[in-house]
Amino acid sequence: MAKKTTNAAAPLTFDVPVSLIGKLGTNQKKLGLKSASEVVRMAISDFNFEKYEASAEEHRQISVRLPADIKTKLTKVAKKKNVSAGELLRVAIDSLEAKRGLKKK
Repeated sequence: MAKKTTNAAAPLTFDVPVSLIGKLGTNQKKLGLKSASEVVRMAISDFNFEKYEASAEEHRQISVRLPADIKTKLTKVAKKKNVSAGELLRVAIDSLEAKRGLKKK
């Protein structure tokens, strides 16, 4: 029986912003690499994961009641803007303070 290669390449799919895809292409050309996979492998090998600290703020799930017309509007705008309804809620809540003249504590 043939021995399995432990270092065989395996596909990995993940979402990245479109701007990062542009950087992948630019870095690929500048570094003379043959593929985006080579760029990613180099980035991973060069990155110091020990010093990495996640910048994402902790999230909590909440439940609110919305009238049907507001919920429909939110859903339509989210679809049109290609974002989640949650993202729209977060930016709306964030902007409320400035729009209503509330002071940050």
